[in-house]
Amino acid sequence: MTIDVTGYYLEDLSIDQTAAFSKTVSEADILLFAGVSGDTNPVHINQAYAETTVFHGRVAHGMLSAAIISAVMGTKLPGAGAIYLSQMLKFRAPVRIGDTVTATVRVCDIITAKQQVVLETKALVGDRVVIDGEARLRVPSRHNPKDHS
Repeated sequence: MTIDVTGYYLEDLSIDQTAAFSKTVSEADILLFAGVSGDTNPVHINQAYAETTVFHGRVAHGMLSAAIISAVMGTKLPGAGAIYLSQMLKFRAPVRIGDTVTATVRVCDIITAKQQVVLETKALVGDRVVIDGEARLRVPSRHNPKDHS
């Protein structure tokens, strides 16, 4: 297996630069996420229970969809070498088994003095926004020798 270790340096980023990644959520994804996270809330894993809730059926963990946003930042924009500093999320709609979540990020601000970038983050199922928010990441600089170790 080859691991892609490419990423942008701070100097390569520009306002409104975007990237996206899509994933179809499966039954296995939900069960594995429940096991890894310890979040075994029955709304995620028990259909009979979930049918009694406001969702009228099982829904994926919100943080599973948020992890798809993280995948964009860790692999595409800014990519390898970027360090998550903060993330604000608003969960707007549920994600169900079989839904394809497309996560997008857009560069909103570049804070050169702190080697940070602010990104608008979204996750959509079709045209429906399921999560929106904002992230701040530290991004390697060509001019900082510590970033090259």
